[in-house]
Amino acid sequence: MQDDDDLSLFRSAVRGVRPLSHDRADPGKPRRNDAQLATRRASATVRSGETRVDGLSDQFIIDVGAEDELLWARDGVQDSQVRKLKAGQIAFEGSLDLHGLSVEKAREQLWEFIAEAGKYEIRCVRVTHGKAARLDGKRPLIKSHVNTWLRQHPQVLAFASCQPRHGGTGALYVMLRRTMLEGRDE
Repeated sequence: MQDDDDLSLFRSAVRGVRPLSHDRADPGKPRRNDAQLATRRASATVRSGETRVDGLSDQFIIDVGAEDELLWARDGVQDSQVRKLKAGQIAFEGSLDLHGLSVEKAREQLWEFIAEAGKYEIRCVRVTHGKAARLDGKRPLIKSHVNTWLRQHPQVLAFASCQPRHGGTGALYVMLRRTMLEGRDE
């Protein structure tokens, strides 16, 4: 008799329940939309015509020497991260060479480069500014401007002169802020 009671209890418990129409589990994570991703990547490579260089001022340029080592970090950046950056222990994922450019062209290229790195959540890049002395005998122009601009850029957390194998005092490792894109796996 116990079996009849259990069976009737079971039937009353599952009354109105329908079998599943599919046998796939919902992992709770949205599926990757390859078409949307391809569209976003394509639009990222198209120039929008006008480059907006907000906040990179030339009002006060910090003159630096050709062989001067540069090191700067925003408040709140851990000392251990700055030491790793200076030692070249944080791999850079992109590189920009500003040799031979005018100051204005260098500013545009630097702004675009950092914006592009931000889109891809890149943590560290290398910027090669050179260290050639100017014809008028003054300090290196692009190096001095880059030193000033990077301090002003909101995405820049820290920068340090590169190790000799990556350009020495003619280049910088630049640590960038990441915003962690939605849906990124880490």
